Amino acid sequence: MPTILAIETSCDETAVAIVNNREVYSSIVASQIDSHSPYGGVVPEIASRQHLETINICIEKALCQSGLDWAGIDGIAATVAPGLVGALMVGMTAAKTLAILHHKPFIGVHHLEGHIYASYLAEEALKPPFLCLLVSGGHTSLIGVKDCGDYEMLGSTLDDAAGEAFDKVARLLSLSYPGGPVIDRISQQGNPKRFPLPPGKVGGYDYSFSGLKTAVSRLVEKLRSFGELPTADLAASFQETVARALTKKTIACALDRGFSTIAIGGGVAANSCLRQHLQTAALAHNLQVYFPPLKLCTDNAAMIGCAAADHFARGHVSPLSLGVSSRLPITEVMSLYAGIS
Repeated sequence: MPTILAIETSCDETAVAIVNNREVYSSIVASQIDSHSPYGGVVPEIASRQHLETINICIEKALCQSGLDWAGIDGIAATVAPGLVGALMVGMTAAKTLAILHHKPFIGVHHLEGHIYASYLAEEALKPPFLCLLVSGGHTSLIGVKDCGDYEMLGSTLDDAAGEAFDKVARLLSLSYPGGPVIDRISQQGNPKRFPLPPGKVGGYDYSFSGLKTAVSRLVEKLRSFGELPTADLAASFQETVARALTKKTIACALDRGFSTIAIGGGVAANSCLRQHLQTAALAHNLQVYFPPLKLCTDNAAMIGCAAADHFARGHVSPLSLGVSSRLPITEVMSLYAGIS
C-alpha cells in the first residue's frame, strides 16, 4: 500500500500526517482554538493566516516523527472540499508545491470522506457496506458507504449541524468555545431529565436542531428572571435531547436500509452521551457500532491520508489544475480524480 503525506486545513486545525494504508506513521495537529475563542467561533481570515504561519512547521514535524524522507513518500494529499476557501487554499497549495518539487502524485480529498476513514484507522475489521453517522460543527449526515468513493446521502440536517448547536447553546449558557467538550463535561454534574426539550420533528432520516436551540434560548431567558441559571441541568438536558435524536434516526436508518454496521465520525462523535446511547441502542438491535478514538474525531490529517491511500491504490489521482470548493457533496467525490494515465 502507498505511503501518503496528507495535509488538512479545511477549518481551524493545521494538520499533517503520514499514513500507510491504515497505519499512522505520524500525526501533527496544531489547534487554533485559543485564537478563535474570543469570538465564539471560527474567523476565516484568522484561520487562513494561522495556517500560513504553521503549515511548514507541521510538515517538518510530521516527517521527523515518521522517520521517513521524501523518497519514502508515494503521494501528497490535501483536503480540497468542503471547508473555508481561504483555509483550503493554504493546504492545497502546499500539497501541490510539494508534489511538483518532489515529483509525487497529488491526491485531493473530500473532508467528509476523511471523517468516514477515521473509523478505518481505528478498526481493521471495518469494511463496506456500512452506515456512517457524521456529526461535526458543520455537518450532520447519514451516509450509506458502499465502497471507496461510492456514497449515498440518506439524511442530513435541515438547519444547524449538531456541533453548531452545541456551540450556540454554550454561548447561551455563557460557556467557553468550542461548546461540545465543555457541555459534555458540565453535563456530568447535571440532571438530563430536568428540562424536557423538543427534539425537532422532521420526516425521514433528516435532522433539525434550530428549534431545540430556540427552546433553550427561551428557557434560559425565563430562568434568568428567577436568579442563577441551573447550567449543569440545562447542559445535560440539551445534550440528552441531541443524543437521543441522533440515535433514534441512525438506528432506524440502519434497520430500514439493512445495514448491520454503523460507524460514527466527526467532532461530536467524541460526546460521551451520544456514545452511550448509540452503543446501548445498537446492542439492543444486534448492530455493530464503531467510534474512532477521541484524537481522530476532530479534524486531523491521518484520516485524510487514509482516504488518499485507498484512492491512490485504486489508481485515483488528481490533476494539478484541481481547485478547492466550499460546498462539494460527498456523492460527487469522484469528480476530484482523473486516474493514472
